[in-house]
Amino acid sequence: MKKSVIILALLLLICHGADAAPQVCYRDNSDSVIGSAITYTLKAGESLIEVARKFDLGYNEIAAANPGLDPFVPGEGNTAAIPTSWILPDVRTHEGIVINLSELRLYFFYRIGPAKFIRTFPIGIGTEGNDTPTGQFAVIEKIVQPSWHVPESIKEEKPYLPDVVPPGPENPLGSHAMRLSLPTILIHGTNKPWGVGRRVSHGCIRLYPEDIPVLFKAVSKGVKVTILAQPVKAGLIGENVYLEVHGEDGKSDSELFSDAAAVLAKKRLLGRVDTKRLHRAIEEKTGIPVEISE
Repeated sequence: MKKSVIILALLLLICHGADAAPQVCYRDNSDSVIGSAITYTLKAGESLIEVARKFDLGYNEIAAANPGLDPFVPGEGNTAAIPTSWILPDVRTHEGIVINLSELRLYFFYRIGPAKFIRTFPIGIGTEGNDTPTGQFAVIEKIVQPSWHVPESIKEEKPYLPDVVPPGPENPLGSHAMRLSLPTILIHGTNKPWGVGRRVSHGCIRLYPEDIPVLFKAVSKGVKVTILAQPVKAGLIGENVYLEVHGEDGKSDSELFSDAAAVLAKKRLLGRVDTKRLHRAIEEKTGIPVEISE
């Protein structure tokens, strides 16, 4: 009896860690919606950029969740929606790292004994024309205090840069980097945290300076990395159907409606949906899971 109580206590402690990216217990596809969205009362002088980092969110996702607030001067005493709830990406198996470019977010699935867990982090990704590629990859190298070997494409844009930038505050790779099996793509930290949650890189995936050591420590060489683009995700809480819609890809509402219909049909949920709620979720594109059940 005592042993089972101790194990339960440890699992609860793990699930509710105090760091910026808490571990979340889940049970495979039965927990398709994780976390919970909350509200936050803004303090004097706070911007949404600062609030986003406080709650381990990216800039674009907190801005999308609060369309009525000025991101830079949201106003003391106003209430901000904190979108700390997510529908898991639709993949064959919840394994390794899954990156959804459409929501600028990374998920890491792993086990501790028999228990299954997730950590999720906001990310910065490639700009238009320097798009982060989709596909199946693996982590092939882990580097502490990486040097940045400046690519020729960037040297053409910024000829004043040296061939190699050593570790330190001027290094855009931050404190840690993980190279993927597509060698030009890294998952790394950054010296420009304001770029997390935006399309700012030449294709690499950036994490906050405080997040990258957490992920780096947890990930082993060889871990599978799946990069995809899913602007619409559907899931369940009990018997209720939820939809999460992102406008990051620039798709029209009609395109997002087609995506939603396909996702809901695949999950056999289409017949349980209220059409008005579905349209409202697509129009608003808050990035927060909203109920669309009949």
